Amino acid sequence: MNDESLLEFPCDFPIKIMGRESTEFRALARALVEKHTGPIADDAIYSALSRNGSFVSVTITVNARSQQQLDDIYREITSNDEVLMAL
Repeated sequence: MNDESLLEFPCDFPIKIMGRESTEFRALARALVEKHTGPIADDAIYSALSRNGSFVSVTITVNARSQQQLDDIYREITSNDEVLMAL
């Protein structure tokens, strides 16, 4: 794995997680990220519904400490069956 990164750490980094709209999914998205970051402030989390209201995107801005931390977060998110997409 390449240790070179275009990011300078620590930095604020938005992670967008998409899934089917439900209170449970919003809580899941937060829990998956907090597993690697610790508690996240409510004002660092933004969600938006799809046009028809069936899907939700949850954007969580984390204070990333390293590329490894971001990689671990994305691995955690994308391995969950409830997550349809992560950016």
